[in-house]
Amino acid sequence: MIVDDHEVVRRGIAEVIERSDGLTVVGEASSVAEAHRRVPLVRPDVLLVDLQLPDGTGLDIITEAARVLPEARAVVLTSFDDDDAVAAALAAGAKAFVLKTVRGAEIADVVRAVAAGRTLLDDRTVTRRQDAHPDPTADLTPSELRVLDLIGEGLSNREIADRLGVAEKTVKNHITSLLAKMGLQRRTQVAAWVAAHRGGRWRVPSEGQH
Repeated sequence: MIVDDHEVVRRGIAEVIERSDGLTVVGEASSVAEAHRRVPLVRPDVLLVDLQLPDGTGLDIITEAARVLPEARAVVLTSFDDDDAVAAALAAGAKAFVLKTVRGAEIADVVRAVAAGRTLLDDRTVTRRQDAHPDPTADLTPSELRVLDLIGEGLSNREIADRLGVAEKTVKNHITSLLAKMGLQRRTQVAAWVAAHRGGRWRVPSEGQH
């Protein structure tokens, strides 16, 4: 399934995919909302999503698809070639990150590889990002820092929401944001990071600051 708000781009990608052996386009969408409606209906094996969309991002689609169709695998197709974009895609669960400047045949190759279970995103970019920012929590807001600490304590999203007096969805949004900022993929990595760095120079703000 292809998600891109530019019809010409979307149709071009669809033609490349349809000409490739063993690949079929089962659906298209031009927005996050449209993708959310169509994913459960067409049940794609692979989602090829643009990063920037009129009503959100491709990451919103990947996150929702993981909930309703966990077996689907996602490829981010974008014009943004920077560590922040790659880290955000990695954190959301994308299996590959492809620039729109690539040749059509390469897109088909990536889709095939991801469909076969391969992950073309690795930790090299995350490592590079962490080397550039020795303290990966430097950009976190006070609320995100608080959520980080509570994850380290082993609390669930519901328990964190109760502790902070906010909605569970707010906690999930904080987690999505802090994962992207820290260049991490999973909640478990956050817990491991906190355990490894507790007592170091990073500290959680007091209750009155969140």
